[in-house]
Amino acid sequence: MAVINRETETALDTVRDRYGRTIHHDAAAATRARRNQAAVETYATHLAPYGDRLLEAARRALDELPPARHTTAWRDLLDSLAASHAEIVRVLNRPAAPSSAAEREQHSAVWLHLAIWTEYSSIAVHLADQHHQPEPELTDEERQMWTEMAHAAQARGELDLIESWYAADGRRITLADLVEDDTSTTVVALAGDPDAPGWEVIGHYAHEYAAGQALPRPVPPGVLRPDVSRFNRPEPAPERPLQELLRDVVEGRAAGDVSEALFSATQQGYDAGPMVRLQELLHTAGVFASALESVQGRQVAARLDALGRQLDFLTREVRSAAEDLEATVAVLPPHRAPKPPAIRPRPALNTTPPAPPPRTTAPVRRA
Repeated sequence: MAVINRETETALDTVRDRYGRTIHHDAAAATRARRNQAAVETYATHLAPYGDRLLEAARRALDELPPARHTTAWRDLLDSLAASHAEIVRVLNRPAAPSSAAEREQHSAVWLHLAIWTEYSSIAVHLADQHHQPEPELTDEERQMWTEMAHAAQARGELDLIESWYAADGRRITLADLVEDDTSTTVVALAGDPDAPGWEVIGHYAHEYAAGQALPRPVPPGVLRPDVSRFNRPEPAPERPLQELLRDVVEGRAAGDVSEALFSATQQGYDAGPMVRLQELLHTAGVFASALESVQGRQVAARLDALGRQLDFLTREVRSAAEDLEATVAVLPPHRAPKPPAIRPRPALNTTPPAPPPRTTAPVRRA
């Protein structure tokens, strides 16, 4: 399903202009119709016979998990997958006439449900596959000893973080290399935020593979916006590339040409310019960093927020400069004449090119 969607996005790029606007609407509709039909056929073959059993196994596994903040959201997600599965199966059991307008309309309506399964069924698969039994963690005495060692290593700058994930019980687990001396390291597992007080060591291992076998498996990570899907994206807003605006400045002859490029770079609204899009990127990245719910994430979010305010000030200054440049009503002086590149004339046909000058040998110097 992901492959089908990726191929569709590639095909849709060919029916848009250089600013991302769809200009061949019939071709775009035909591309989406082919996507919908291929997705329906794929679901009918690979998922329809097994969807109910998959959801049932996922629910049983979810009932056995310890309570955590995400279990209620996962239960709601499984309900959504079940509703979408029922709708898709209903369409499969009562198909419209092949290649008819009714079939295309039917497939278009069911694509939203297919996209839900493409995006979120991995969580149901993960829950249904909960067979891993982690090894017992350290005793209280061992945990205290290793936690003190790890805190001391962190203070020396010798606790190198490797990767981090969340376990099914909601704990954040982080693997780290603890440098014991100049030649040996031990992989330790930390529970909690490594940048905040209160984290502790729950295990130590010879290498990362052993840690992965002993520790609770990662659960699927969360999303920044629960209503956004990569498989059901809205039509992209038109946007002039920064490289094109730079070319307009280089090729401009009048002040108005350059001021127009600066206005485009700072344009607000639906067809926002690159500087405004960059502000949106910083803001969204800051929201993401804050949503990590970690000390370092909050620090990065504060930095991005400050950068966003600086960029907002810079954007307003650029727009003010564009207004001043537009008010000059001036053109470049004529002494800045163009200079075409030198082109050597091609020799006439049936002529012998001149012989190269003889190569002279430099005299040999004697000591």
